[in-house]
Amino acid sequence: MLTRSLRHCHLLYSSLSRLSLYRTMVTVGAVSDALDPANAARSTLKLENTEKRDTLIKIEKRYQKQWQESGVFNAAAPSTSEFAPGSIAPSDLRQKYPKYFGTFAFPYMNGTLHAGHSFTASKVEYTAGFARMQGKRVLFPLGFHCTGMPIKACADKLTEDVRRFGKNFKEYQEEQVDGDEPVPAPTQAETKEDITKFTSKKSKATAKAVKLKYQFQIMLALGIPREEIHKFADANYWLEYFPPLCKRDLNNFGARIDWRRSFVTTDANPYYDTFVRWQMNRLKELDKIQYGNRYTIFSPKDGQPCMDHDRTEGEGVAPQEYTALKLKVKEWSPDAAKSIQGKIPKSASVYFVPATLRPETMYGQTCCFVGPKITYGVFQVSENEYFVVTKRAAWNMAFQGIFFKNDNFPKEASELAPVVELTGSSVVGTLVNAPLSVHKEGVRILPMDTVSPTKGTGVVTSVPSDSPDDYATVTDLAKKAEYYGIKKEWAELEIVAVLETPSYGKLAAEFLVKKLKINSPKDTKQLAEAKELAYKEGYYKGTMVVGDFKGEAVEVAKPKVKAQLIQAGQAFEYAEPNGHVVSRSADECVVAFLGQWFLNYGENDPAWRDQVLDYVKNDMETYSSETKNGFEKNLEWLNRWACARTYGLGSKLPWEPKFLVESLSDSTIYMAYYTIAHLLHSDVFGTEAGLLNINPEQMLDGVWDYIFCRREISDELLKACDISKSDLETMRREFEYWYPLDIRVSGKDLIPNHLTFFLYIHTALFSREYWPCGVRANGHLMLNGEKMSKSTGNFLTLNDAVSKYGADASRIALADAGDGVEDANFEETVANQIILRMYTLKEWCEETNADPSLRTGPSDKNLWDSLFENEMRTLVHEAYAHYAATDYKVALKSALYDFTSARDFYREALAAASIPMHRDLVTTYISLQALLISPIAPHWADYIWQEVLQKPTTIQNALWPVVPQSDAGLTAAYSYIRTTSSAITSAEGHQIRKKSKGKSTQYDPEQPKRLTIYTASSFPSWQQKYIDLVKDFHVKSSLEDKSLSAEVGRMGEGRKAMPFVQNLKKRIQTGEKAEVVFERKLAFEETEVLGQMLRGLRKTVPRCKGLEVVEIIEGDDGKRKGRVVASEGEGVGSKGEERELFGSAESAEPGGPTFYFENV
Repeated sequence: MLTRSLRHCHLLYSSLSRLSLYRTMVTVGAVSDALDPANAARSTLKLENTEKRDTLIKIEKRYQKQWQESGVFNAAAPSTSEFAPGSIAPSDLRQKYPKYFGTFAFPYMNGTLHAGHSFTASKVEYTAGFARMQGKRVLFPLGFHCTGMPIKACADKLTEDVRRFGKNFKEYQEEQVDGDEPVPAPTQAETKEDITKFTSKKSKATAKAVKLKYQFQIMLALGIPREEIHKFADANYWLEYFPPLCKRDLNNFGARIDWRRSFVTTDANPYYDTFVRWQMNRLKELDKIQYGNRYTIFSPKDGQPCMDHDRTEGEGVAPQEYTALKLKVKEWSPDAAKSIQGKIPKSASVYFVPATLRPETMYGQTCCFVGPKITYGVFQVSENEYFVVTKRAAWNMAFQGIFFKNDNFPKEASELAPVVELTGSSVVGTLVNAPLSVHKEGVRILPMDTVSPTKGTGVVTSVPSDSPDDYATVTDLAKKAEYYGIKKEWAELEIVAVLETPSYGKLAAEFLVKKLKINSPKDTKQLAEAKELAYKEGYYKGTMVVGDFKGEAVEVAKPKVKAQLIQAGQAFEYAEPNGHVVSRSADECVVAFLGQWFLNYGENDPAWRDQVLDYVKNDMETYSSETKNGFEKNLEWLNRWACARTYGLGSKLPWEPKFLVESLSDSTIYMAYYTIAHLLHSDVFGTEAGLLNINPEQMLDGVWDYIFCRREISDELLKACDISKSDLETMRREFEYWYPLDIRVSGKDLIPNHLTFFLYIHTALFSREYWPCGVRANGHLMLNGEKMSKSTGNFLTLNDAVSKYGADASRIALADAGDGVEDANFEETVANQIILRMYTLKEWCEETNADPSLRTGPSDKNLWDSLFENEMRTLVHEAYAHYAATDYKVALKSALYDFTSARDFYREALAAASIPMHRDLVTTYISLQALLISPIAPHWADYIWQEVLQKPTTIQNALWPVVPQSDAGLTAAYSYIRTTSSAITSAEGHQIRKKSKGKSTQYDPEQPKRLTIYTASSFPSWQQKYIDLVKDFHVKSSLEDKSLSAEVGRMGEGRKAMPFVQNLKKRIQTGEKAEVVFERKLAFEETEVLGQMLRGLRKTVPRCKGLEVVEIIEGDDGKRKGRVVASEGEGVGSKGEERELFGSAESAEPGGPTFYFENV
């Protein structure tokens, strides 16, 4: 027995050893996988046959080269030699020579562009392409953002990696990085499993999400060769490496960018550096930049504020300000007294410090809560004063002048050690004095399981009169006092009224707990609702009923109570981040109260804020209500913003060079710099002078003032800058022509910061004429319906997408992805299908254009020719409207999908009739197809334009086609044919499906058959009153009037009348003349159109031997009968022959034929 047990233990140990080894191997393998750049896209679509894609890409490369060599996207304003300065107003010049200036947020140069960047860029791309076709001069520039912490932080990490592991990191040893705990000895039940099989507690997705520990590993995952990575330890090398890759990827995408105007930010470009310093100087002079002490998100490790773009987590998180109360200990609980004995002087004042957002309610304190499982520290504030809070709260206080002076912040948490640590459960029962509370004898510390250690101080004061959570908890404590180990009377102190509200009376918490049927503190959903209701009602409508400010509105009394508490030494201000924030240096951030330079956004400069708000509400185009609402809400709460830091890359603050301008503050008006960048320098670093041969030192603040229309030329300025008057005028002309910016495209996540700052600074520095015209915000881009993620393998860079699908297929898929502020979806299957569609369409254009059998001659046109020509005209106008509205998904539908569908309809109709297509229409179609799709798929369009149609110049310079308005009658006939054909084939299909399921059918669809189409020459009499009703609304109000539908319902025949009314509305709204509609006339000859359809229908409907069109007429005897008006095929009647009516013949009406199948 003993031997067997020993053998079992040996086998078990061996199995566990193998398991441990296997887990190590799996971890090492996971790290190796994570370092392989290809694994970022491992879950994306795999392509097999790429011949067609390769053909299209070859064409794309040819045209990209042609565009770049010709400089077709290089834009210029009308020169001063064409129009002398002062001879024409800038607004008149822009009207005489229309222009379009669009940008998207310049990308940060710490990596290559991903598909999300290209989604945002595509919106400017399509707009730029369309604007060119409108005859406008178009400027689409792009710079490279390098300001801030990210690059510098990564470079510093690499410096450490090189120091530890050598230049090429050969000294690095693979580590087990996923933190698996040692395998515990299994229980008897667990040994029944096959322990040689590896299992993980992590989800599949999480198991794949290996966190790379070192910066050099991240660089390997980006695809940087190992032997080059050490170069990135120099922060400036990032600026040299990534901008060319960004330019490469966007050129491969076919972007219409004027690259002459590109630049890198920071003082690496001395010209841009002078522009930023001018901007900061002027903002300071305008008192928009100020200095003062304020709360800000702060990185202890970096020793500086950590703004949005400095963060890896927590973008948009801001300081949350509290009132921290000092609840002095009067009597310790027995357990706590033992713990502090000998560690804190008996004469010391020790305070529990709860943080509250509602100081005005402190009169109603009945107890103070702690989390029984939370560990608290007793921290020494001064020689004889101590605070009891969580370590996290104490660490925040350390940067707010509590434990350390503001000029001596700690770097590490070890510098702030508690005198003693106490568990929450050990302090329960402690008696404390609660400031302002009516219970002067003191209140007790009580347990509350829902206290969070990561919010506030971990100490929560209880006001059960107005806090539903507190009321529910003290009620539960009193009911279960023995269970919680407390005395019942501790939880039963009198609940006094603090404020009164019109909806909930004087005890809002009790009222809401009972109303919402909250039974315990575990009813979290109802308690959250009750809390929101109580707070809003109390703050906005409440009146104080106790204290020095009795009778005052809560909104007015709140700051007064807070000030009174602080003045009495019973409270102090405290702040912390309202979410988790991690800096680029992997440091968990706090809130610091420190002196800093800040932009005075928000309530402290209400005139500035209201100026921006008014512009957003009344003048600026936002393209969606969501974007406008986002701006309005953000402008209401956005406050001062720190604009300087000491660490990172950037331009130095002119008046205090130890500081650098923060990354969101040097990138607010750089769009103005685009207008003259090519005149100043010819490379992104400004090492080579531009067209005007000006040095950076010559770009004085006064020069920038003149360029941006803030001052005029003077002799003093000309002498100081040594720039010729004509060169100054040339720069000013470029600015005043291209500005204002017509469209700014960005992700919606930038509304709370960059986009709002962009508006603030434009309104401060430029006259109203030059404020931005529009901002278009888009959602994030998902990939194949899921969030893009390298860890799950669902990730594409822009280079990946273009290499995999080609530029045009990627661009079309991006247009198809969506246009609103909701998240869009790049579907790879769509991109793959587009390859086939565009290749097939290319081949058809080539072959058909060369087809000698096409009909010719101006008079040789039939109904199908007219319908096709008319439908093309309709779609040209539709596409124009959608492009103009920046609705690219529906523009794509009109310009490609519907346009090719119209061609298919024409081709199939003529093929059924054995008639060749008309050459003029084919040529028109090919030309229009190229033009309509050009904004979205320019390579394909230019190939068709130049190589198929043999046009002499690029389609990039072609104008939008001018075509007549469509004919309403032909449009109605086209719709009628498609609807009728679809109804007939659908009915046939329905019978086939019924037979396949063994059900009875009206006829045998698999046997020879005849089809009779019934059409009526007059409408049913009941319809007249509804025509009169619609006519009345059309004349007196509007067809969109909601009361129209209500009136139809009251007339008692809604089921059949409503569709009839909707059809009348549709006919008018699609262009038919109202008098034609109301006179109950079709816009086309129905029997003639049906006659033209017969030959095609005979080929479409299987085994159809003959077809007849039978018109229903009134006989001499008043009875309805049929008469043949057209026929095709075998066994059919001749024209005029009478027919008996069958099936649904009686339901036919003008424009609404019915049909009848029968076997023959």
